[in-house]
Amino acid sequence: MKDNSQEIFPVVDENGRVIGSATRGECHSGRMLLHPVVHLHVFNSKGEIYLQRRPDWKDIQPGKWDTAVGGHIDYGETPEEALQREVREELGITAFTPEFVDRYVFESKRERELVYVNRTTYDGEIHPSAEELDGGRFWTIQEISEAIGTGVLTPNFESEFRRSFIL
Repeated sequence: MKDNSQEIFPVVDENGRVIGSATRGECHSGRMLLHPVVHLHVFNSKGEIYLQRRPDWKDIQPGKWDTAVGGHIDYGETPEEALQREVREELGITAFTPEFVDRYVFESKRERELVYVNRTTYDGEIHPSAEELDGGRFWTIQEISEAIGTGVLTPNFESEFRRSFIL
């Protein structure tokens, strides 16, 4: 399996206004075209947080543990629509109540993303997509704290977790 490098993404300004479009390949090529993504952090009632393992075939951060749900906003789609779609596709969850947490620009050596961060508390069944993920599980906050900086977690998750959830 492989990501579709020709998929069209919106290119946005830092306020989320669409100013153009580009392919996934262009957005992930180091050209630093700002494109929007949605994240959902799934907590259970015990305070644990669900992380997905990124498949080895992903073009960004393969094989690392990451936010429960993370996905690109399609051209013409709102962040709310993208969040519902991505959660359904990646975890098979259709009934959840998202809480908006933050919006910020994440920059790596290969890309710039306008990240819409959401969270939810969910104790139901989770069915990670075998096509999009390499499984997932709930982690304790202690496990996450011990994994930070070891290369097990994506840098994006680490910075977002510190920014949004560690007081």
